[in-house]
Amino acid sequence: MSDDADDRPAEPAENISGGPDGGGESVVPGDAESAESRAEAVVDELGEMYWQKAYGGQDAFECLVRTILSQNTSDKASQPAHDSLMSRYGGDETDLAESLADAAQDELAETIASAGLYNQKSETIVRLANHIVDEYGGEDGFDEFVKSGDPDEVRDALLEMKGVGPKTADCVLLFAGGRNGVFPVDTHVHRIARRMGLAPADADHEQVRQAMEAAVPGEKCGFGHTAMIQFGREYCTAREPACLDGPEACPLVEYCDQVGVDELSGEVVDPSEVVADD
Repeated sequence: MSDDADDRPAEPAENISGGPDGGGESVVPGDAESAESRAEAVVDELGEMYWQKAYGGQDAFECLVRTILSQNTSDKASQPAHDSLMSRYGGDETDLAESLADAAQDELAETIASAGLYNQKSETIVRLANHIVDEYGGEDGFDEFVKSGDPDEVRDALLEMKGVGPKTADCVLLFAGGRNGVFPVDTHVHRIARRMGLAPADADHEQVRQAMEAAVPGEKCGFGHTAMIQFGREYCTAREPACLDGPEACPLVEYCDQVGVDELSGEVVDPSEVVADD
C-alpha cells in the first residue's frame, strides 16, 4: 500500500457525496492486511484507490436540500440545480429555510429543473423548509439539532419528515453532523455490498447499512461510502462490471464473491435473483 496520498486520484470537483464540498479532513490511511473484517479490508483498499476523509461541517439544511436534489439522478444533473437554487434563494445574510418556505413552488421547480422530477422535489423542499422553520426556527436551529443532538433521535426526526428516506437521513448525519459509524446506502453501495458478499444477497438498503456499519469501524464509514460510490461508477457497474474482462481488470477481485456475475457467460443479474433461484 502506498503512503503517498498524492498517488490517489483527486476527488471530483463536482460531487455532492464527496469532493471539496464534501467537508471534512483527510484521515490516517488504514491497512487492509490488518483489517478485522472483509468489509473493513474493502474500505481500506477503496481508501487507497480514492480518498480517506472524516466528514462533517456542512450546513444541515443545505445538505438536506442537496441530497433531495440528488435523488434518482446524477451529480452532473443535480449540481447545477443546487447552484441555481442557492443563487436564487441563498446568500450570506439569508436563512435558506425561511427563503425556501416562502418560495413559489412553480418558480422553484423551474430553478431546479436540471435535477429531474422537479415538481416532486420542489414540493418536498418547500414542505421541508416550512417544517424546519416551524420546528427549529430556521436553518441555524436545525443545524444545531443535527450536529449536537442524539444521533438516533436526529435520524428518527429526519425519517419522520415526508420525502426523507434512510439514505437522505444518513447523508445529513454524515456530511453535516460528522457522525462516525454512519454508512449511507445508495444504489451503488447496495449493489456492491451484495455482489461482493459483504451483505446478504437479498438484503434491502437498511440491511446493507446495518451490515456495513457493524463490520466497518466508525471512522471509516464516511469515506467507505463515498469511495464505494466512485468504485461503482468506475469498476463495479450494474450491467458491465470490470470483472467480466477478467480478474485482473478489477482491483478488488480477491475480496469479491461475484454474486450474480457469471464471467463465462457474461450474464449479470441482481444478487437477489440468485437467492430467488436457489
